[in-house]
Amino acid sequence: MLVLGVDPGSSVTGYGLVENISGQLSYCHDEQLKLPTKADVGVKLALLYDHTEKLLTKYKPDQLAVEGIFYGSNVKSMLVLGQARGAVMVAGAKFNLSIHEYPPALVKQAVVGYGKATKEQIQHMVKLLLKIQIITGEHAADALAVAICHHHQARLQGWQQS
Repeated sequence: MLVLGVDPGSSVTGYGLVENISGQLSYCHDEQLKLPTKADVGVKLALLYDHTEKLLTKYKPDQLAVEGIFYGSNVKSMLVLGQARGAVMVAGAKFNLSIHEYPPALVKQAVVGYGKATKEQIQHMVKLLLKIQIITGEHAADALAVAICHHHQARLQGWQQS
């Protein structure tokens, strides 16, 4: 099962592909999409959608896993993040993918074993778990962590590839 994990953001979105091959997690790809800071929100959402669609076409993942919203005090930031997540999820729906959402604390728990892990701890554990030396950046590491989390949840729940 090949999973595209996504860490959506209004300025940078991370993507990570992780495959389960005979019970072993295997790194496939990671990248970050930096969105233009001064662009209109509609332009940013279109870029997110188009880039996600490009990756779905190229890699043909079986499922899509998206990091959920971190609830904070800045309502505007949460709304913009929700829009970014929506653009990614619509692209996944267009490809008839099963879409799964995971709260940040669950992703951290699945990868590091601690729901309040730091970005550095996540990057370190992702490298260890996937046996890789370099990750494109912290958002790509988070996206790989989301994909790893989904693989763990799929195994725990006994989900089949869809």
